[in-house]
Amino acid sequence: MANAILMASGLGSRMRPLTNIKPKPLIEVKGIPMIETVIKALNHFGVDKIFIVVGYLGDQFQYLTEKYPNISIIRNNDYETINNISSIYYAREEMKLADVFVCEADLFISDEDILSKVDTNKSGYCGKMVEGLSDDWIFEQNNDGIITRVGKIGTDCYNMCGLSFFKQDKAKIIAEEIERVYNNQPGFEDLFWDDVVNSILDKLQLEVFPVEDSQIVEIDTVEELNEVNNR
Repeated sequence: MANAILMASGLGSRMRPLTNIKPKPLIEVKGIPMIETVIKALNHFGVDKIFIVVGYLGDQFQYLTEKYPNISIIRNNDYETINNISSIYYAREEMKLADVFVCEADLFISDEDILSKVDTNKSGYCGKMVEGLSDDWIFEQNNDGIITRVGKIGTDCYNMCGLSFFKQDKAKIIAEEIERVYNNQPGFEDLFWDDVVNSILDKLQLEVFPVEDSQIVEIDTVEELNEVNNR
């Protein structure tokens, strides 16, 4: 079927003071840790193995391996000094094993069926359509729906929402390119893994899988957390 990689190693600095003692993906929304809403959606879809890449306060994620038998933990030793390219670098071998979902772990998924939106015969990112100007991560597409740019700032386009899916051959290309860039390309420390994807789009033929705004929420601040909990 497919595996999944969850990126959960970040500091979550924008959610302090809550993240002073708990990693952001374990912050509860509606009474459940954010990461578990992602795990439940993946298991509902039927993934085989879930690899969680941890760093900051990483030991706190260990309980998940007892609660969910298909979970394994990967340690990201560079999370303090290198951007999220480091999470994929440490999971690069696991990324090559099968078709794979790559997910941010600090998402609140309210609809467990969200991954049914993914066409598993293709590779691409889930995206939410945003009208007008967006300064977030967005996708530009050609007339055939193929992604031509993954980057920040766009108008009337799909926005990244932290979920992506790659067929095994495409996942292998991404993993090998991240391995090539890591420690070798000047400034690699500041790269997001999506920057690497953007640099090799011609080899990937990625599409957007549209999802609804109500199905998934990205929570970055305490204020946004309170807003969702009070809805």
